[in-house]
Amino acid sequence: MADVTARSLQYEYKANSNLVLQADRSLIDRTRRDEPTGEVLSLVGKLEGTRMGDKAQRTKPQMQEERRAKRRKRDEDRHDINKMKGYTLLSEGIDEMVGIIYKPKTKETRETYEVLLSFIQAALGDQPRDILCGAADEVLAVLKNEKLRDKERRKEIDLLLGQTDDTRYHVLVNLGKKITDYGGDKEIQNMDDNIDETYGVNVQFESDEEEGDEDVYGEVREEASDDDMEGDEAVVRCTLSANLVASGELMSSKKKDLHPRDIDAFWLQRQLSRFYDDAIVSQKKADEVLEILKTASDDRECENQLVLLLGFNTFDFIKVLRQHRMMILYCTLLASAQSEAEKERIMGKMEADPELSKFLYQLHETEKEDLIREERSRRERVRQSRMDTDLETMDLDQGGEALAPRQVLDLEDLVFTQGSHFMANKRCQLPDGSFRRQRKGYEEVHVPALKPKPFSSEEQLLPVEKLPKYAQAGFEGFKTLNRIQSKLYRAALETDENLLLCAPTGAGKTNVALMCMLREIGKHINMDGTINVDDFKIIYIAPMRSLVQEMVGSFGKRLATYGITVAELTGDHQLCKEEISATQIIVCTPEKWDIITRKGGERTYTQLVRLIILVSRGLNPELLWPFLQALGFVVAADVSVAFNPK
Repeated sequence: MADVTARSLQYEYKANSNLVLQADRSLIDRTRRDEPTGEVLSLVGKLEGTRMGDKAQRTKPQMQEERRAKRRKRDEDRHDINKMKGYTLLSEGIDEMVGIIYKPKTKETRETYEVLLSFIQAALGDQPRDILCGAADEVLAVLKNEKLRDKERRKEIDLLLGQTDDTRYHVLVNLGKKITDYGGDKEIQNMDDNIDETYGVNVQFESDEEEGDEDVYGEVREEASDDDMEGDEAVVRCTLSANLVASGELMSSKKKDLHPRDIDAFWLQRQLSRFYDDAIVSQKKADEVLEILKTASDDRECENQLVLLLGFNTFDFIKVLRQHRMMILYCTLLASAQSEAEKERIMGKMEADPELSKFLYQLHETEKEDLIREERSRRERVRQSRMDTDLETMDLDQGGEALAPRQVLDLEDLVFTQGSHFMANKRCQLPDGSFRRQRKGYEEVHVPALKPKPFSSEEQLLPVEKLPKYAQAGFEGFKTLNRIQSKLYRAALETDENLLLCAPTGAGKTNVALMCMLREIGKHINMDGTINVDDFKIIYIAPMRSLVQEMVGSFGKRLATYGITVAELTGDHQLCKEEISATQIIVCTPEKWDIITRKGGERTYTQLVRLIILVSRGLNPELLWPFLQALGFVVAADVSVAFNPK
């Protein structure tokens, strides 16, 4: 009984109150009464006072308006003269200048650019900031132009900054090499506002989609409505295409090499008509430009006067005028001469000057080229008319029936297969004094040497002392020329006739070739004794590489006193464009010269060729004449070589 009582007491509240666990209310689902359950409900009574589209606004985005305001303020500050007064040469605001082509992109190039500006300021003196930066653009354009040779680059730098010594010039070249971000895409050059000064990285914060709102002159336009968008796009597209065409014509005119044949009496007026719509104004400006080209003391003064006359918007045309000043001046004067006496006077003055004589020579050669082209076209028309006439007469016979060929020749059956190796003689009669010796496996035939033909009464060996003074250095160590060389002396050294020399080995053919070279070198000797090495090239074609190397060593040693460069051009020894330009005598093989002449880009070198010497020793006779024929066609096609081939 006691056990039953004790068992019932253990279920009382007092005994179990401290053992009750608290419930975790976070796990209890407490769904609100108005919370949606996912069922479809009606919107009746929910949409009060508004309809779709009632909250649409016709205002422009606030962020876009803020960007336009900032950009407008930046343009105003950039053109504010009072704010520009506080800038120095090395100011941080150099990127804000207008009209500057090169702007440094990194911290290192900015420091180098500052040193370059200081260098230019020391050379030009105290000049306005925009002039110094413009001069820096011109200097960098010359230094970064890979097509210029070192001598031409030095000459351009001297024209821009005046005469500089070697030390300062090398410092300037090294500064140009440290400018590593010059050039590149135009779009990248104009994004200098987003340059990170610490790392020099172009940081793109936001896409500038509103840049399309600016017109060609940088002015901000208001956005057009949707109805006018298509028309505006067409106008902008036409404007952009017109500007691109104009800039493309300007760039093409800059890249195209100006030829004296292109300049006539009205060339200046046509060029200035691009900038002046009035024909009278352009004619007046052309006369003033011609007077400046004639009276200016040097190129720098000429450029300054042209800038004051024509303005900065024609700076590219002014550069062309300065670069080809003498060509434009004298070709215009020659074309506008009113009488033959005046024309002869101008031509005589041009012939007396070595630089002007080049332009006169190009004018005459172009006239010859036109005559040759006209003669070819006339012959082609005559030949075509004869062919048409022959076809008409052979088309039908008297009875109206078509004529058939009487006989068809198979040219393959008529080919002589043995060629020059055919021996038709049955027996060989040896000259007197010859004898044979039988050896084991072969037979020796001894033929005595021929006695030379006795000298005639008027024939004598020519002493080297009687050669022209400029040619005696090439025959140093020689007392007299041999018999063949003495006979060919006048033809090789005093005339420009074509020569064909057939003589055995050791007869002196190389010295005859040297006399022909000295004849061409003598044409380009200046009054002070120097040689215009850039006005001519000589090609010596040898059949074998070993002979090429031998001739390079021989000619290089004998012509060293003239400052003539001799180089080898074979399959084993290649020449780059710089080396070809610096070489006056090129010794090559027939295969290599054939490759050079077939390349269209090598015409700048082949047009300077004034003498071609071909040595056929060791060349297969079956291949000699086809090669000569191909070489003749190539030389005849080049007008600059056709006037004086050898």
